[in-house]
Amino acid sequence: MSTYTTEIPVRFRDIDAMGHVNNAVYATYLEQARTDYFRDVLSADLSGVATVLASVSIQFRRPVELGDGTVAVEVDVPELGESSVPMTYEVRTGGDVVAEAESVQVAVDDEGSSRPIPETYREAIEAYHGL
Repeated sequence: MSTYTTEIPVRFRDIDAMGHVNNAVYATYLEQARTDYFRDVLSADLSGVATVLASVSIQFRRPVELGDGTVAVEVDVPELGESSVPMTYEVRTGGDVVAEAESVQVAVDDEGSSRPIPETYREAIEAYHGL
């Protein structure tokens, strides 16, 4: 089983008045990881793929600070639904897990109703993660 990892720089604008990455920015890190995953694993531009983010949850373990420089976001797809792509994440810096998260992407048709995951994407995800 393979996980996908992408590196994301911690930017000055990510830092809040408390001196660490604002909690809402973690959702942006996950979004960037999904975008990179779709590009690298599925050879697709996420903005051109008919999906919606159905859910996201994040558990924070420790603050990330500007001096940490980058975060590495590991993405795994533990299973596939008919129309859903559940993803799990570990956000790391300096070797430490700083957050864990889960999200669900759902394939949709032109009317916004769920539809089956396109077979080419299903095959690529299954092959990459050994499902």
